[in-house]
Amino acid sequence: MAQTETLLQTLAAKLPLLLSTAGLLLAVFLAQVLLKENPLANLPVALDDLPSDEKRRQAYLTRAKDVYTSGYKKFKDRVFRIITSNKYHVLIVPPKYLNELKNLPDDTVSFDGAIEQTMHAKYTKLEIGHKLIPYIVKSNLTPSLVRLNPTIAEEVQESFRREMPECDDWTPVNINYKLLRIVAMVSGRVFIGPELSRSEEYVDAAINYTIDLMRAREAVDTMRPWLRPFLANRLPEVKKLNERLAQADAFIRPIVEDRRKLSKEQAPDDMLQWMLNGQSEKFGGEYKTETLARLQLGISFAAIHTTTMTTTNAFYNLAAFPQYVSVLRDEVREVLAQHNNTFTSPALQAMKKLDSFIKETMRVNPAGFASFQRRVNKPFTLSNGQVIPADVMIEVPGHAIAQDPEFFVNPDRFDPWRFYDIRQKAREQGAVEEAAQNQFVSVNPLVLTFGYGRHACPGRFFAANEIKMIIANTILMYDMKLMDGHDQRYPNIEFGVSSIPDPTKELLFKRVEIA
Repeated sequence: MAQTETLLQTLAAKLPLLLSTAGLLLAVFLAQVLLKENPLANLPVALDDLPSDEKRRQAYLTRAKDVYTSGYKKFKDRVFRIITSNKYHVLIVPPKYLNELKNLPDDTVSFDGAIEQTMHAKYTKLEIGHKLIPYIVKSNLTPSLVRLNPTIAEEVQESFRREMPECDDWTPVNINYKLLRIVAMVSGRVFIGPELSRSEEYVDAAINYTIDLMRAREAVDTMRPWLRPFLANRLPEVKKLNERLAQADAFIRPIVEDRRKLSKEQAPDDMLQWMLNGQSEKFGGEYKTETLARLQLGISFAAIHTTTMTTTNAFYNLAAFPQYVSVLRDEVREVLAQHNNTFTSPALQAMKKLDSFIKETMRVNPAGFASFQRRVNKPFTLSNGQVIPADVMIEVPGHAIAQDPEFFVNPDRFDPWRFYDIRQKAREQGAVEEAAQNQFVSVNPLVLTFGYGRHACPGRFFAANEIKMIIANTILMYDMKLMDGHDQRYPNIEFGVSSIPDPTKELLFKRVEIA
C-alpha cells in the first residue's frame, strides 16, 4: 500500500512534465503534417473561377465536357486537377506524356483499379482483375475472326430479319432498342453459341444486365462518397442489379455445368468453351462456376453496351447526313462483288470509307470525355519533373484532344471521309505506319476511344467487324432519315464523364428498291 502511494505521488509530481512533453510531441507531429508539401498543391484546377470544390463537383455532374475542354485549353501542356463526383483526386495528364504512361508497370498505375473505382465494383459486384478474358480474346477470339466473319455476317442478317419491320414505306424505328437486341444476338452467337444466343432468356439477361449495371453505377456516382458505405446497397438501382445478377446467374450457371461434362469432340466452338479450356491450360486450375457465369455477364456488358452506343451514334449521323448513305452503299456493293458477296476479313478491310465514317463518328461522338483511366498505386515522376502521387486517378482528356484544331482541321465539323483522306495521303507519301494508325481499329493517341497501350480494348477487332457488318447490311437494305420536323442530329445525353446517344429517339427507315 505504501509503495502504491509513493508511485502515485511520483507520477503526480511529474505529470506537468509528462503533459508538456506529450503536447510538444503532438505539436511537432501537427507541424510536420501541416508543413509537409502537398504534391497536388502546385497543380491548377479546372473551373478555378468557381468559388468552391462543391460548385466544381456539381459542374462535373451536369457539364463534364466543358470541365475537361476548358481545363485542357487553359492548361494544355500541364497536369491539372478536376473535381468529380467521387472522393478521390483526378489528375488530367496531357497527351504528350502518353508514351511515358503506357510504359509504367501495372503495380504503379492500375487499369483494373480504375475500373473498380469508376464502376463502383464494391457495390455493383462487377468482376475485376481476372486475366482469363483478355487472354481468351487475344489468343482465341481475334485469331478466329477470319474463320468466324461469314458466320457473324449470317447472324447479323438473321437478326435483322427477326427484329426489323418490313419498312415498305417510311417506318419509325427505335434503332437503339433494335440494335441492343441485334448486338446481343450477334455477340451471343460467338460468346455462348447459336442455340442459346437467340433465346429470349439470354437476350434479356445480356441486355438488361448491362442497363441495370450502368443505372446502378450512375446512382452510386450521384451519392456523396461518405454516404456510400452506409446507403449505397439500399439504392433501388443497386437492389435491382442484384436481382438481375441472381436471374442471370441462374440462367448461365447450368450451361457452364453442362459444358464441363462434354468431351473435347463434343465441345462447341465459342468463347464460353474457350474460357473453359483456357482456365486450366493457362491459369492452372478451374474457375468456380459462379465466377465463369459472372465473367460471361462481364463480357456481355463490355461488348453490348459499347458496340450498341457506337453503332447508334453512327446511325444518327447517317440519318442526319443522308447524302453520305449512297456513297457508302456503292462502296459496300463494289467490295462485296469483288469478294464473292461474302463479308470476309479482306472485304471488311477494303471498305475504307465505311471505316472512316465510323472512326469519325467515334471522334465526334465518343462514349466518354476522358480515356486512359488509371489508379495510381505508387508515386512516379513525369519527364518534366511533375510528381504524380499515389492514391489518385489519372486520365487523358480524349474528347478535348479530338477537338483540338492543332491536330484536326475544322474539328467541330463532322467529316465522314476525314480518316479516309488521311490514309490515302499517307499511302501516296509512303507513310505506311501513319496510314495504318488511322484505321478504325487502330490505337491512336489522338482518337482514344479504344484506350492506349497494352490495356487498349482487346475486343476492338471483333467489335469493329460486327459494327461494319451491321451498318453495311442496313444501308444495303434501307434508306434512313430523321423523324419529320427534325433537321439536326439528335444530341447525345451527357452525364458526368459519359456521353450516350439518346435511346428514346426514332429514325425513319424505308426498304431500298432493288432494280
